[in-house]
Amino acid sequence: MKHSSTNKSLKQSSRNWITRHVSDPYVIRAKKDGYRSRAAYKLIEIQEKYKIIRHSAVVLDLGAAPGGWSQVASNITHNIIAIDILAMDPIPNVKILCGDFTDPDVLLEIEQMIGFAGGIDVILSDMCPNTCGIKKVDHLRSVRMLEEVGEFSIRHLRAGGNLAIKVFQGGAELEILNTLKKKFQKVSYFKPKSSRPKSPEMYLVGREFNA
Repeated sequence: MKHSSTNKSLKQSSRNWITRHVSDPYVIRAKKDGYRSRAAYKLIEIQEKYKIIRHSAVVLDLGAAPGGWSQVASNITHNIIAIDILAMDPIPNVKILCGDFTDPDVLLEIEQMIGFAGGIDVILSDMCPNTCGIKKVDHLRSVRMLEEVGEFSIRHLRAGGNLAIKVFQGGAELEILNTLKKKFQKVSYFKPKSSRPKSPEMYLVGREFNA
């Protein structure tokens, strides 16, 4: 009986999530505007406020699936590389790689593409880790992902480049954030209006990278 009750609770929770999702104004707007996810509006807000992507900039979108951020970036520049472990449908003016950017073979392919492009002007990351429901474990997973993106950015951004990266607040992320803050002339923390109010996510926006 206890097991049955748990299943019912989970099913009700799922139904509640679906109801909230389909009635979400940004989900509705994304469908209308042709974006693949509501997350597109987060980058739109970041771009409107900080102007991190310029015309002709070389942009690398890490953890890009389903492609909302790459779609937004492609409205500004045509030099975009999008990578994710999940397959993505084609996006005009976007080169798509399927793989893990921390994998040495995939990293080599990225570096070859970067070399042809002449370096990276902007790194974007709206990634979040797979969650298990245990807050401490989930937070540590998010911090590790943040560290991987941060370390990659420090190695590959060209001088004067920009970064927009998702951060989940919880305390353990402070060390890597402090490291990143030292690498940019300007660092801001921003929570877009399109970010769900209850979400602990925010974005670190780094501008003018010190290579």
